[in-house]
Amino acid sequence: MLSRTAENIYWFGRHLQRIENTARLVNVHAYLSLDLPRHVPLSWGSLVEILGAWPQFSTRYNQGSESEVAHFLIADEQFPGSLRSTLSLARENLRATRETMPNDIWERVNELYALVSARGESVTYRRIRTDLLREVIDQCLMTVGMLVSNMSRGVPFQFLCLGLALEQADMTTRIIDVRSSGAVGDGQRDELTPFRTIQWMSVLKSLHAYQMYRREQRTRVSAPRVLSFLLHDRNFPRSVSCCLWAMQQTLPRLPEGHRVNEALTAVNDILQRSDVARLLADEDNAALGQVLDDIQLALGQVHNRIEQHFFQPD
Repeated sequence: MLSRTAENIYWFGRHLQRIENTARLVNVHAYLSLDLPRHVPLSWGSLVEILGAWPQFSTRYNQGSESEVAHFLIADEQFPGSLRSTLSLARENLRATRETMPNDIWERVNELYALVSARGESVTYRRIRTDLLREVIDQCLMTVGMLVSNMSRGVPFQFLCLGLALEQADMTTRIIDVRSSGAVGDGQRDELTPFRTIQWMSVLKSLHAYQMYRREQRTRVSAPRVLSFLLHDRNFPRSVSCCLWAMQQTLPRLPEGHRVNEALTAVNDILQRSDVARLLADEDNAALGQVLDDIQLALGQVHNRIEQHFFQPD
């Protein structure tokens, strides 16, 4: 298999997962604003922080308001992480690999890109935005379902799975990191204390994990249990542990995939050493933030190793 084709399939998986997660984040954040008391401001800038895009945002936007952040994350053509831009990248990945992917996928991604392009400038209106993002989420989930159901389990499918799993692990850590500490405006932390449960419910809903959490834990939402579930639960597909396990199962099916194992083992080591009680012991979540940063950096090393070994062969 040509390295260029493999790279496009891998990135198509990453972009598809990023689109769904970003759409879900924006929608859930709007619902969170309805659950909190009116006098507690909700920081929409935290969504920009999740994607590590504050430098790009601050150069062209002034207030960090709901409408500005929504436009930036959904319709901004200059920001490569917006839904519109990411869909454009996914189309280009798919265009270069059409012979290896089911034909229906090309049509579905094109339709989704046209939908976001047509309605993108109207996302300042919450009702229009909510309907659009629900459609984006549904279409992404259906696309993944079609790929899983219709693709042969050869090398192209393994690169797709690798991209999907790595992107989800990265997004899960980012969502936990910012949502656990940065969703509420400065100076409002004490007032939010009675509403901590709502904030951790938002973490779960941002990852479509609330129902599975309640089924597995069979108890009320609490920070230690949510954190343990999203970091360590091997059975929930959006948890970091499950994503790493999926990559471990994929690599042996790729040519000399063992060359990436060392970087993947490093992420697993960080995850296994993370003690939930210790991470939540300090009020400002500094220990938790440090571990999540370490995991994100280690996932970046996994990506670098994948790129060097598979896409830039000697």
